[in-house]
Amino acid sequence: MIDWPRMWSDDARRFSPIRMVLCLASLAYGRVTAVRNTLYDRGWFPSVRLPRPVVSIGNITVGGTGKTPCVILIARRLQAHGLRPAVISRGYGGKSALPVNVVSNGKEILLTAAAAGDEPLLIARSLPGVCVLTGPKRALTGRAAVEQFGADVILCDDAFQHRQIQRDINLVLLDDHRPLGNGWLLPRGELREHPAGLARADAFLLTRAEPTRPPDADILAIAQKFRLPVFRCIHRTVSLQNAGSGEKRPPEALRGKKVCAFCGIAKPDSFRDALFALGAEVVSFNPFPDHHAFSLRDLDDLQRVFQMRKADYLVTTEKDAMRLEHCPEVLNMVWTLHIQMDLSDSAPAFDQWLLDRITAAAAQAPQAG
Repeated sequence: MIDWPRMWSDDARRFSPIRMVLCLASLAYGRVTAVRNTLYDRGWFPSVRLPRPVVSIGNITVGGTGKTPCVILIARRLQAHGLRPAVISRGYGGKSALPVNVVSNGKEILLTAAAAGDEPLLIARSLPGVCVLTGPKRALTGRAAVEQFGADVILCDDAFQHRQIQRDINLVLLDDHRPLGNGWLLPRGELREHPAGLARADAFLLTRAEPTRPPDADILAIAQKFRLPVFRCIHRTVSLQNAGSGEKRPPEALRGKKVCAFCGIAKPDSFRDALFALGAEVVSFNPFPDHHAFSLRDLDDLQRVFQMRKADYLVTTEKDAMRLEHCPEVLNMVWTLHIQMDLSDSAPAFDQWLLDRITAAAAQAPQAG
């Protein structure tokens, strides 16, 4: 198995036959994505207009920029302003073959992570009053959100490269520390498309921003070139929560405690860094592939290490906890970090910008039916 983080690292500069093959594959991938975007830009590939404003929340790199907490943040802010947002997602990792899957009708959770995918389930649990739907064709899920649930804004999760539906607002999330990855396209690097594609964005959200650290100069140059606003977000750990009982403790409860941690996310180092920042003594750390389906053997091994190290906490991410439902006895052992995205000082300006764009889009949107 290829160690992708190491292969994508700028420090891995030794000659490698695999890396050479990946460089050639990146060139081919770049050509394919460029042709695809051109066909959409010229209208040769069809793009469907939904009857309500569509806000796309996506990125230009592979995972780890905080799309899920951003979707939750924006949905809550829209709710606070009296709107009825709905979230539509492809439902990566979900096994349901139906064209439209209702994860939540806004009142109750209707599907499991196995059927819907871990991220849609986490979004649904975090957003009472918001319907969450998944399916391979977002034109279908978007129309269902409007016609069945009365949504007046569609939040399209992870959709910057999904161009089969038109969007009124393209929000692009960029990691403040590594906005363009290592600069290479997939599979040699983390870029999903050439940075020139950022011209389709309407705003940048710099995630995991540090107040004392200036934004990346290249990103600011792109934003200035296309006259795009840039908003900065931070990630805050607000609580430590038991995955089974729901008991909450302050995140400071981890300070000085022995912690066994595991996760299956795109950037596991960010999770480990969050534990260190809270003062935890991480005695074991087990990263798994992104969206990993934990087997009973995996969980037995984790419990064995937890007991052997005589640790105080067995900790994972909220997203990973969604994939532990098949083992309720483990859920009661596991604690999660409840992390929220916060716009901080950017909140008033972001709200005004977003609401203005949605109001303008709603005035031009075609009527449902």
